[in-house]
Amino acid sequence: MFKIKHADSTTEARTGELKTAHGIAKTPFFMPVATKLTVKHVTPMELEEMDTQAIITNAYIDSLRPGLDIIKKYGGVHKLMNFHRTIFSDSGGFQTLSDTFLQEATDKGAKFTDPFSGVVKQHTPEQIIQIERELGSDVAMCLDHVPKKGMTAEQVADATRRTHLWAERCKRYHDAHDNKDYYDRRQLLFGIAQGGLDKNLREKSAEFMNKLDFDGVAMGGLCIGEKKEEMFNAVKWQIPHFSKDKPRYLMGVGSPEDIIEAVSLGVDCFDSIYPTQNARHCHIFTSKGTIKLDRGKYREDMSPLDPECDCYVCKNFTRAYLHHLSRSFEWTHHRYLSYHNVYFVVKFVERLRKALDKGEFKDFKKEFLQEYKKMGKDR
Repeated sequence: MFKIKHADSTTEARTGELKTAHGIAKTPFFMPVATKLTVKHVTPMELEEMDTQAIITNAYIDSLRPGLDIIKKYGGVHKLMNFHRTIFSDSGGFQTLSDTFLQEATDKGAKFTDPFSGVVKQHTPEQIIQIERELGSDVAMCLDHVPKKGMTAEQVADATRRTHLWAERCKRYHDAHDNKDYYDRRQLLFGIAQGGLDKNLREKSAEFMNKLDFDGVAMGGLCIGEKKEEMFNAVKWQIPHFSKDKPRYLMGVGSPEDIIEAVSLGVDCFDSIYPTQNARHCHIFTSKGTIKLDRGKYREDMSPLDPECDCYVCKNFTRAYLHHLSRSFEWTHHRYLSYHNVYFVVKFVERLRKALDKGEFKDFKKEFLQEYKKMGKDR
């Protein structure tokens, strides 16, 4: 299921292969987020052309729209989206951070407000796993209770305890139906370790999830407003308590500098809305750092977004033209800029993998960070 191909001699970084029902995803990999069965402004065909290893969707949102009846009619999310590679499905645990969605979290489950109808409905861990089975995702994520920033120590501890309880129930239900999965293919299941920014809770949560023997383990509740140092401390606390032969997933991280640091700590996969969200605000990734394309300085700039990038956008359009589209409120600029940012991150992680396999990760990391910070804060 997961095979380590190369381990770095100077850091905890490694490359590997995660085998799923839709092929092998090479690790480390970055997953663009397809919450509503689409990555914003980027098509499934384009994602495959970029050699995107995997994407992630949201099981809870998908169950509301288009709805499980439509998804099952098409034979699962892969066929509905026309995406033929690995798809992860988040349980909806991220929505426990939102007062708009979450009405109540108890040991029984989470009560969510349907954003489309306004109806409040209870979702148990078992129901969520059943939804993910009916989606036909390659990797299902357990339902977890994500503690919000600012919660008391007691509240964080209670959310972590509840996450453990829900994880046990998710695993039990998933195992009981393992030979009855939809679409004649086995679905993997990942647990999610929580614990806020508390070292003791983070370590205990990692140990707990590891003992449940999931197919992989994620670190959740990070990259939600805490300092970078706090986030990486949480990763450092948890990584040693995970089995080395299982994939490790840091949820919510998508900036190149954060990815490369997390990989050096032993993380194998990532997901984030970061590339497309930044694109919509004209924050563009380049090999020299981030530029703010809608600034006046780019009005007459006839160079590509990134001279070192070979994506479709960089090969065909100038900064001046894309600046014009952004200042003219033409929606095509969202598409072009989103494509570039997603392509940039996917190819960055691909280069990172290759450097690891060649035993050149230390030099790659140093050189990349030196170059990437040259632009500074171009705001």
